[in-house]
Amino acid sequence: MAQHDLSVNVPQTLDPVYANRIQVAYKEDEFTFMFLHEIPGTNQARAKAIVSISPRHAKNLLAVLSKSMNDYEEKFGTIQPPEEKAPSTNVTMRGYS
Repeated sequence: MAQHDLSVNVPQTLDPVYANRIQVAYKEDEFTFMFLHEIPGTNQARAKAIVSISPRHAKNLLAVLSKSMNDYEEKFGTIQPPEEKAPSTNVTMRGYS
């Protein structure tokens, strides 16, 4: 795939957000990612961003994240997976299958 320069306009009003949890839902024509900030010491989280992309873009995102993680671990060392906790209580977002 050929690379090309892309000029990105970032509005001055766009604030960065921090998310420490993500929920993923999908249906035939899209993947939806809900980025959450889980509030420590509570059973609550605030949605910070919801992003929907096509399955093709999701596949590309997977490849980019995999390459980026490999590059990161080469530079900073291997990241150990979290210890296995109780079964996940994640739920699918309403309206998605």
